Amino acid sequence: MRTTIETPGSSASMRNMAFLVFCILFVSINMRGPITGLSPLLEQIRQDFTVSNTMAGFLTTIPLLAFALLSPFVARLAGSYGMEKIIFFAMVILVVGGWMRPFGGISILITGTFLTGLAIAVLNVILPGLIKREFPLRIGIMTSVYSICTNVFAALASALSLPLAVNAGLGWQGSLLTWTVLAMASLLCWIPQLRHNKVAKLAARSHTSGHSVWKSPIAWKITFFMGLQSMIYYVSIAWLPDILQEQGMSRVQSGYMLSLMQFSMLPFNFIIPILAARLKTQRVLVFGTVVLYLIALLGIMMGSGHMGWIAFCLVLLGIAGAAAFSLSMMFFNLRTRTPEEATEVSGMAQSVGYLLAACGPTLFGVLHDTTGTWTIPLMLLVAAAASLMYTGFGAGSRGFIYPETTNDKNIRTID
Repeated sequence: MRTTIETPGSSASMRNMAFLVFCILFVSINMRGPITGLSPLLEQIRQDFTVSNTMAGFLTTIPLLAFALLSPFVARLAGSYGMEKIIFFAMVILVVGGWMRPFGGISILITGTFLTGLAIAVLNVILPGLIKREFPLRIGIMTSVYSICTNVFAALASALSLPLAVNAGLGWQGSLLTWTVLAMASLLCWIPQLRHNKVAKLAARSHTSGHSVWKSPIAWKITFFMGLQSMIYYVSIAWLPDILQEQGMSRVQSGYMLSLMQFSMLPFNFIIPILAARLKTQRVLVFGTVVLYLIALLGIMMGSGHMGWIAFCLVLLGIAGAAAFSLSMMFFNLRTRTPEEATEVSGMAQSVGYLLAACGPTLFGVLHDTTGTWTIPLMLLVAAAASLMYTGFGAGSRGFIYPETTNDKNIRTID
């Protein structure tokens, strides 16, 4: 493995690494929950504010647009101010946005949701680079555990937001504030890490050797792999309940099916990064992921609401989604030489990727309204899954986003 060492006494030898792991995991629980926890509450929000279904649905798209807007600039911010400090400010914005959402009208809810998206965009981009810098020999296991935390709380937020609002009597406002309390605790936990903040001593390769991540073929393949798998995930979150209800399931049953898909992701969020880190290329994992996607999506099209068959297909869809997400996170580190490069390609991939993801649910809905059936929209997902084979084979091959240059002689490495 090859990684940059900034100084002989780098933070890896001076800070409490066990506490750093705890802090990273505590931060990661906020990276999907504030978004997935909003979707089950849309009907209550729509009734309170008397807005259209389109406007209510737009709330779930706002964070994805924020991801696309900010992600390209996060690497430069981290290079100027340091990763630890940028994570701290992102958590502050997350808390502020979270407190804004329940108090005020629809414009305040939209603003708070946008701020929440900006904060999560920073965390999405920064954490892979931080892991590469501080855990160069444990990238697989660290990616596994933080992916699990991210997805556990995404699933819990989906499952618990409505019961907290209705059964616990908190209303949608109190339900949203539950996840903001977690963000406040994570912010407090992160404050001690500011003592180890440092501005990168080596600029990103694109600045030192004339290369641009936007001109790298491998970076573009990583980007489209990230975007396509994100689109499939967010379309599934937005529309699967409607698809299953049209096939004859009740609202409660369709909600359980969606939770089943998300919980089935968890073991593979742990396993896939470890396997990916040990393999010389990740093509076999990409192939298996695409096959599972195709079986699951085609199976849903032919399911006709049969509970057992749909449950089987959604488990496969969850496994494929976990593998695709985990591979996306690993490609940021496996196809780069330095933490700066990892942050740079992460920012590019998540900017373009989440723009695709933001367009996906809307396009899916338009296709359904136009055709009057779910078959054509689901074929869009089948095409997206098949395209992952090409982009994933490119991203999963040996090589790096930039070719070897003479500047590499100035970077101290461990082989």
